[in-house]
Amino acid sequence: MKHREQVADAFGSTAAAYLASPSHATGADLRTLAAEVAAKPGGSVLDLGCGAGHVSFAVAPHAATVTAYDLSEQMLETVAAAARERRLDTIRTQQGAAEALPFADASFDWVLSRFSAHHWHDVPAALAEVRRVLKPGARAIFVDVAGADHPLLDTYLQSIELLRDTSHIRDYRADEWVAFFERAGFEAHVRERWRLPMQFDQWVARMRTPAERVAGIRSLWRAAPDEVREYFAVAEDDSFEIDVLMIDAR
Repeated sequence: MKHREQVADAFGSTAAAYLASPSHATGADLRTLAAEVAAKPGGSVLDLGCGAGHVSFAVAPHAATVTAYDLSEQMLETVAAAARERRLDTIRTQQGAAEALPFADASFDWVLSRFSAHHWHDVPAALAEVRRVLKPGARAIFVDVAGADHPLLDTYLQSIELLRDTSHIRDYRADEWVAFFERAGFEAHVRERWRLPMQFDQWVARMRTPAERVAGIRSLWRAAPDEVREYFAVAEDDSFEIDVLMIDAR
């Protein structure tokens, strides 16, 4: 199975869990995205790698159109059903990869993405596409898990992410994100950073991680050096905290 098929398969089977997930359905970052779109109402929004649609739902009341775009058809079916239930008729869905957007140049006022890019096959190619489909002077705001600056910490983060979900590619550091955006022709900066608690049992259940890989994650956490456990605030039940960042680019 190729990586894109792996992503679509992994998230297709977990769409309902992601729709209900508190860590995905709520957060100050969703309120920030909604406020930004509301400040210039009536725009066109692309929710890139929309997952279960939480960004689309947050911004839809303030936008003329919202395109929820994802690799997984089952995720998009979940988004479409939830949008109908919530009477958010400005949302439409479209399937595809982030690196090949099926939209005309200068189509959108906003491109928003939240907790998706760490699965993308080629982030620089995707950002070149983002720049192409944005109108002149328009903005992109991305939210994602942040890679750790120290190699020791980063090795543990990427390892547990991959054990939990084999479609994971990489959580990028803040400096990598800024460089990616600048290479694509944007001016970009880290707007916010925060810590996100992850309840271990919910985290692995949401992804339906097989038992042997759950055991592997627990083993890694428990064998980790003190500074790793302290940085990620690893608890007795193996719950932990991760860094999240918001990149604002224009």
